[in-house]
Amino acid sequence: MPHRKTALRLVAPVAVLALALTACGGGGDKADAKSPDTEKAKVFPSPEPASGGELETGESATGKVAEDPGEVTYEVVAQKVDVGTEAEAAKAVSEPDKVKGKVLAVAHVKYTHKSGPALTDGSDVHDGTTVFADGQRGSVLIGASEDATGCEDPYDVESWKQGESHVFCETYVIPANAKSAEVHWSEEDGEPYIWTFPNA
Repeated sequence: MPHRKTALRLVAPVAVLALALTACGGGGDKADAKSPDTEKAKVFPSPEPASGGELETGESATGKVAEDPGEVTYEVVAQKVDVGTEAEAAKAVSEPDKVKGKVLAVAHVKYTHKSGPALTDGSDVHDGTTVFADGQRGSVLIGASEDATGCEDPYDVESWKQGESHVFCETYVIPANAKSAEVHWSEEDGEPYIWTFPNA
């Protein structure tokens, strides 16, 4: 059975406007940070609370991803979102009429391998990343991020050891008048961590 990365490679050269999936509701309650058991928890860690929540700019999240050689723990931080123009969006797609009144939003996300086996054939960590605008999920633009400045192609990363970081980008189409772009990242079946970037 072919690996799904091969299938993604086949569509990558052509930027294709994909239909956005319905956004999942969520946002679990945050556990109270102060409790009588806080000191004990530091020494004898209990199971981690449900992931997800709003993060400040520059603040990182930690999560686990089931990679090909085994489970890897990553530190994830959304660095910025580059928002383009309507003209750039029209040039990027084969059917410009479908992106009228919309712009491209390129999210730059840094992933650091914190623990787990070294990777030798790409990574799936970026699969948990999506871009929203004013709370609504954008439409993913497949194959558009590979040439963006400062972005790496996740399928070109053939060796990734503990302590190393890579910046992968995701390009989404969002409304031109959106007040903010939000980068969401989550573990499989987990609640998303959310970074919000105001649109200039």
